[in-house]
Amino acid sequence: MDARRPIADLETALSERDARVHELEQQLERQREQVALLTKQVEVLTERLERTSRNSHLPPSSDPPGRAGRRGKDTKQAKGKRKSKRKRGGQVGHSGRHRVLVPKEQVTELVEVFPQQCDNCWEALPKVPDLNARRYQVTEVPPLLPWIKEYRRHAVRCACGYKTRARYDESQIPGSAFGPRLMSLVALLTGVYHVSRRKTAKLLSDVVGVRISLGSISAIEERVSSALQPAVAQAWEQVEHACVKHTDGTSWLKAGVAQSLWTLASTAATVYKIVLDSRRATLKPLYGALKGILVSDRARALGFWAMERRQICWAHLLRKFTSFAERDGPAGVFGRELLDYTGLMFEYWHAYRDGMLDERTFRAWMRPVREQMEALLERAVAAKLTRLSGSCADILAHRDALWTFLDHKDVEPTNNHAERELRAFVLWRKRSFGTQSESGNLFAERVMTVAHTARKQCKDILAFLTACCQASASGPAPSLFDRSVAARG
Repeated sequence: MDARRPIADLETALSERDARVHELEQQLERQREQVALLTKQVEVLTERLERTSRNSHLPPSSDPPGRAGRRGKDTKQAKGKRKSKRKRGGQVGHSGRHRVLVPKEQVTELVEVFPQQCDNCWEALPKVPDLNARRYQVTEVPPLLPWIKEYRRHAVRCACGYKTRARYDESQIPGSAFGPRLMSLVALLTGVYHVSRRKTAKLLSDVVGVRISLGSISAIEERVSSALQPAVAQAWEQVEHACVKHTDGTSWLKAGVAQSLWTLASTAATVYKIVLDSRRATLKPLYGALKGILVSDRARALGFWAMERRQICWAHLLRKFTSFAERDGPAGVFGRELLDYTGLMFEYWHAYRDGMLDERTFRAWMRPVREQMEALLERAVAAKLTRLSGSCADILAHRDALWTFLDHKDVEPTNNHAERELRAFVLWRKRSFGTQSESGNLFAERVMTVAHTARKQCKDILAFLTACCQASASGPAPSLFDRSVAARG
């Protein structure tokens, strides 16, 4: 028997064992990589699950019940925050609010109440008016009945025997079966208060006694939309030439197809436009001559606006830093430090806005905050942390637009104004799932433009809509910016 045979068998077994060990090591390495990948996915999904309106771009309406005011365990906002022990409702010492009596000239009916006899001697008393009589008022809505005006085209027979009927003249007989005020009321309900067309028809029938079909409501919307076009053009011109304007965008649906809705808002006017998408080439024509300072988020599509004439919204940055702070490890440390500087910035700005700091002191206090914030962002970029360093690098790319509010007192560090103006449209989209046609888009953006601008101009919306509808038949279009037109009383 060959003595080398057992050695050969052992070497073979050893070789097989080494191969098996190597295979197991490779499997273990693959499993480690898989665990790392799954761990990363769990972190991303967990962070996505924890997203609310306070740590992401999501609107407040997307917050589930009980989550809107929730704070992270280690964030600065959570420290020292205690549940209030005050009871609900008015607090002790609150002055309260009381209904104010309307002026006497606005009273529709007056009832005089006199005492019948003296409370002392029981003698009858004359009805002598008291200049200091105690006044009580009851407000009521009278029964609402439709006011219907009928036009009749008569046919008259001539002596020659021929019968001639009066011609149809649009200057005498309106082309619509509904008057300007009723059309404006329909537009107010569907376009401003966002009541569905079906409920609008039911409401008009129940309250006013007007029977109207869904098709008629759609036709009225088109008529009102056309009547509002001159006023909308004025609002766009006003916003284009504004020294400071806020802008924001959201999604919109037209017949189930995704589109984009954008707003531009100044102190005097707010305009809306529904476009195909949010690409730079699509948005740039909306902004006209690119005048003034634009307050917005860091949307890349707005890169056509010069960085030194922009203001990046710090409310967006605050939410981004909050999401960093809620992470574990170095990212959380950076996030909490960024939150500290952001909180300090807002504290100084609120004091300046409320008149507690003068402009010189405000700028002096903000100088070290600015330097430390930018240095911290640079350190965060150098740390090369996943899902943090890239965001901080993008923020630094907007460095020239972070502090514009320090040099311009009429510029705010947040874009809250545009977000508030957009919120009504967002809620409308959630209820109605958008529009179904291009004419529907035009009606939505035009009526909302007029409504929000009219509120800023202290105008009665229904009165102005009515004036526009009346002017579309005859006469010049009313101006949103003329104080004498449809002003609120």
